[in-house]
Amino acid sequence: MNNTFTARANRDEGWWTVTVDEVPGLFTQTRRLDQIPGMVRDALALFPDVTGDAGAAEVTVVPEGPAADAAQEAAELKDRAREAQSQATASMQAVARALSADGLTFRDIGNLLGVSYQQAQKLAVR
Repeated sequence: MNNTFTARANRDEGWWTVTVDEVPGLFTQTRRLDQIPGMVRDALALFPDVTGDAGAAEVTVVPEGPAADAAQEAAELKDRAREAQSQATASMQAVARALSADGLTFRDIGNLLGVSYQQAQKLAVR
């Protein structure tokens, strides 16, 4: 018996309406996304022929619709920003080290990089 289920959630009039791919006709609803796995497990208990142990069912929640799409886009932008920040920090460290090796003062390095001389020193010695 299958014990892995995909719950598709759509926002509708203040509720998350939920269907389960593997169980046609199974429908439930909750106010919050974090309640979906428990609600699906409770609903699965009504279908003993589908799963042996509904309480141990693994439920993957897939939010759908405009709210989910907007949240996914925001999360992707956040991930790209985090990666860009990491690349910028690595570049600033490399430039600070190179400029320091060329004999520039930390004040000059800070001025060139747009950071304080203390931050320039930290970048150069990391």
